[in-house]
Amino acid sequence: MARIVVDVMPKAEILDPQGQAIVGALGRLGFPGVSDVRQGKRFELEVEGDLSDEQLQQIAADVLANTVIEDFTVTRVNA
Repeated sequence: MARIVVDVMPKAEILDPQGQAIVGALGRLGFPGVSDVRQGKRFELEVEGDLSDEQLQQIAADVLANTVIEDFTVTRVNA
């Protein structure tokens, strides 16, 4: 069984209001110096059988990420 991690983040040119809210909160909580935060999503898939890298990319692109506004990376943690 393999574990696959898909990290999804907003594209750099997309405004991230949640990330900006975190930056503001950090400053108010006494953690100055953080100038940017990008908030994303992490998916962990347990895969039985053999999915190719191309199939995993397709799963991420078609199901897990909105590729218009998000980028993603697919990582095999163990095979």
